[in-house]
Amino acid sequence: MFLEERQDSIMNMLNRDGKVRVHELSEKFNVTEDCIRKDLGALEKQGRLKRTYGGAVMLRENLHAMEVEKRRHSDVGAKRRIARAAVQLIREKDMVFLDISTSNLALAELLAKEERELTVVTNMIDVLVVLARNPKIRLIFAGGVINKSRDGFWGGMTLDFISRLKPDIAFVGAVGVDVCENSVSTYDIEDGINKAAIIRASKRAYVVAEAKKLSVDGNYNYVTLDTLSGLVTDSEPAEDICRAASNYGVEIILPKD
Repeated sequence: MFLEERQDSIMNMLNRDGKVRVHELSEKFNVTEDCIRKDLGALEKQGRLKRTYGGAVMLRENLHAMEVEKRRHSDVGAKRRIARAAVQLIREKDMVFLDISTSNLALAELLAKEERELTVVTNMIDVLVVLARNPKIRLIFAGGVINKSRDGFWGGMTLDFISRLKPDIAFVGAVGVDVCENSVSTYDIEDGINKAAIIRASKRAYVVAEAKKLSVDGNYNYVTLDTLSGLVTDSEPAEDICRAASNYGVEIILPKD
């Protein structure tokens, strides 16, 4: 087998399994482990994988889909599934914080049809608009400086307001969730600071994120997974991710089909 063919085969295995091990590749291709390490080193230099101790893993992406208007029409089915799972966690008369997240917008659309008495706090404009039509919901807006995408507010005023609250439950969005590295990320630092403050202030706090975000990164890690009550997602993650989440004491919440 030529060098390029072996490296392509390694990438095919990596894309299928999410990780590869030097020892197993050495046996499969009948070459030395040193030869496999050189292959992995070359593939890493090409930006195709990330080397780890004893092998390699898929390179996590940063999709740079920063604007809500561009994100709100993508993965609609997944976000509705997340919303169905999240709404089951909310209790009568809860104070609920929904931060800037298109998954939270899907959750707001469900809450707008409910008859439960709730208090909802949000810093996302679209969530405010959706929930304003439900008279059963006491709606509180966390204002401040409008953010770059003009979909909500952050900054010192918003942060000061958040710090005075004690929500019963909060749902915060994420750009990426790295279960193995115990981190949750977003794009903007100010957004991340707000999200971290919401999590600290809330009695129960959940990250809402599509399953695909378990292999994606943002630019700013705003919280560790082990400080959360759980992760609400749309489909069952891989076994190693579930195991790592369990080790951190993080419950993975899935919709009931």
